[in-house]
Amino acid sequence: MQSFGQKYSHLVHNSGCACFNPSLQIVSRRLEALSRRGFLAGLGAAMLSGAMPRPSAAQSAPSTTVFRDVRLFDGKSSTVQTGVQVVVENQKITAVDPANNPVPTDAVVINCRNGVLLPGLIDAHWHTIFAAVPLNVLLAGDPGIIFAASTAEAERTLLRGFTTVRDLGGPVFSFKQAIDGGMIPGPRIYPSGAMITTSGGHGDLRLPTEIPRDRAQLSTGELMGAAAIVDSVGDIRLRVREQLLQGASQIKMVGSGGVSSPRSPLDMTAFSEEELRAAVEVAQDWNTYVTTHAYTPRAVQRALAAGVTCIEHAHLVDDETAKMIADKGAWLSTQPFLTMEDAAPQSGPALERIQQLFAGTPKIYEFARKYGIKTAWGSDVLFSPELGPRQNFMLTHLQNWYSNAETLQMATSGNAELLALSSLRNPYPGKLGVIETGALADLIVVDGNPLDDISLLENPQKNLSVVMKDGRIHKNIL
Repeated sequence: MQSFGQKYSHLVHNSGCACFNPSLQIVSRRLEALSRRGFLAGLGAAMLSGAMPRPSAAQSAPSTTVFRDVRLFDGKSSTVQTGVQVVVENQKITAVDPANNPVPTDAVVINCRNGVLLPGLIDAHWHTIFAAVPLNVLLAGDPGIIFAASTAEAERTLLRGFTTVRDLGGPVFSFKQAIDGGMIPGPRIYPSGAMITTSGGHGDLRLPTEIPRDRAQLSTGELMGAAAIVDSVGDIRLRVREQLLQGASQIKMVGSGGVSSPRSPLDMTAFSEEELRAAVEVAQDWNTYVTTHAYTPRAVQRALAAGVTCIEHAHLVDDETAKMIADKGAWLSTQPFLTMEDAAPQSGPALERIQQLFAGTPKIYEFARKYGIKTAWGSDVLFSPELGPRQNFMLTHLQNWYSNAETLQMATSGNAELLALSSLRNPYPGKLGVIETGALADLIVVDGNPLDDISLLENPQKNLSVVMKDGRIHKNIL
């Protein structure tokens, strides 16, 4: 169902077409009031039509930018390289030059004052729309305040050094278009769209007044595009295809309960193996992959048996299940939750659940190291504008299990390997997470050496001197 807005409402509600009977008119008006296409649809349409100016906090990209007097961390090495200059032309790195050859006279030269040049950081588990908006505000469904908060947070995310995020659930398609079109500053987004959940699953946030389910009426969360509630193989295939149709780069399935969903305990298991396999088959038909939210051994094992490529969280798994992740060659995308500073305020059952995650965090990283599991890092910040800056602290938490170089490798080239699994659905073809010839020009400069002191990243406002995304400078205080 398309949402046309007030200007074109006469074309829908007053149409003489027999297909627009009174029942369908009611559904159309409901979708018009709050729908995933309505969420930022006007903004996206204006961008595509060229009817609106395209402001951006970034400076216009010069044809050539040269970074000099740098120490280089290329995203893969364990040390920094000195005595090189890095040349960017348009949106790509065209030279990592140890000879420091002459550059065009019209090039913009950035003297980095012996700072460390890194690839832009990548967060593999982010929620662009939900990170800074309290849950009660989201459930109220006011697109204006949700858009305002998410727009501000997108720029803050970028200025914290995160030039790319993998969005794992939310109405982000039009928002991504706005960023890609230069209308608002923010990171590259690998979108999942609506998370696919069962009734009663972690993504089912229906209000009590929306139960029992009326199949002719979508819930508030579904109208927003936050989730798709499915309870049959046919519906799973439909909703997965809908996300891919809208531009999803990967599919997010919800295989167990969660912390922030009040009525879905951590121990519950959602989706049968057959149902998960149906989602995997559709994703494979579209040349991409499925990632599954799962905490418990049972939920993780079922996902692996169904052919899921990536497991999110897994804080409660046992030794046997961890070994299965490694044996299957699956990815583990997990988050180092350590204390209440890393989570939105919790009470009741949610407080007990988050404590289980705190206890499970050291275990999951010990398993990852023990079995050599392919591990991605993400922050999973949710529902709190105050928690946004914890994104950087969640990254530095990794020093409990990894060296500083390994931590930075995971947040750059390692996470980029996971993003590349979206294959032909990759919205940004090209190399991310590395500084090498031909790679996309997402770069940050740190005042100091994070390989020696990774806590420098905890204060990006002070210690990030330059932020470049797609060849454009978004911050430069040198």
